[in-house]
Amino acid sequence: MPTNIPFVRDIEFEYGECAQLSPLIRRVVAKNPSAFTYTGTGTYIVGRGQVAVIDPGPRDQQHVDAILAATQGERVSSILITHTHNDHSPATELLLNHCDARTYGFGPHGAGKNTEDDVVVEEGGDMAFYPDEFVQHGDRVSDGEWEVECVYTPGHTSNHICYRLRSEGVLFTGDHVMGWSTSVISPPDGDMADYMKSLALLLESPDEKYWPTHGPAITQPRAHVEAFVAHRLEREDQIIEQLKLHRHQIADMVPIMYKDVDQRLYPAAARSVYAAALYMLDKELIRCEGKPSLDAPFYLN
Repeated sequence: MPTNIPFVRDIEFEYGECAQLSPLIRRVVAKNPSAFTYTGTGTYIVGRGQVAVIDPGPRDQQHVDAILAATQGERVSSILITHTHNDHSPATELLLNHCDARTYGFGPHGAGKNTEDDVVVEEGGDMAFYPDEFVQHGDRVSDGEWEVECVYTPGHTSNHICYRLRSEGVLFTGDHVMGWSTSVISPPDGDMADYMKSLALLLESPDEKYWPTHGPAITQPRAHVEAFVAHRLEREDQIIEQLKLHRHQIADMVPIMYKDVDQRLYPAAARSVYAAALYMLDKELIRCEGKPSLDAPFYLN
């Protein structure tokens, strides 16, 4: 969701056009712009000859045709999924009609939640994707001239993975760190505590540039991540201020905290406030009367 954090402008592009970003990296942007996807899903092609496709995008044959055109004469050997939202993984099935690639991901939607109960996840989840290869933090995927390292970054979703192309100092950050906005954290699959830990993990990493699935390259990764951490802490301060003003319901906080945001985004904003509130409960900054929920009242400790 858009914030007041300054973001750089993207390069000019045409939908379906393949942009050469570096010797080993190309990008094709899907025509699915929205309030949550910015200009659209950026699908990355890594390597030459034997290539990996990162986040093939929404179930859109036109976009898949653009990926196939960009890799004509090459073999798509690997499909890497950062996470299973509907703008990232569903095109995998269509792409597999034209190649014999192996698919990689942390697991199906909700896979990062260790619970005996079924995790109810948001409607935007791709429930059909199931990777051929389950990857974990530190695993490596390679084929010929390229190798990527898997970096487990839960928070936006519980199965979110970033991919590091160490040879170019690049991290493909999916939706964990985007180039135009902060991520929506939607419980129960989204988790603010996990998200903050995952941001802290990136602050310890040596990457020189991020390529997110939405938005332009992030060329000052540390400053960008630090701004995201500060933004989330500011949201906590805003929640505390709202509670001091006796606004105990999230529904009453959102129009104040997000006064400059399109009201159509209020439901998503409410879920992010709820995620922050759950994190603040864990830190014992606030308390909740009864079982925490989106509609429950919250109070200062």
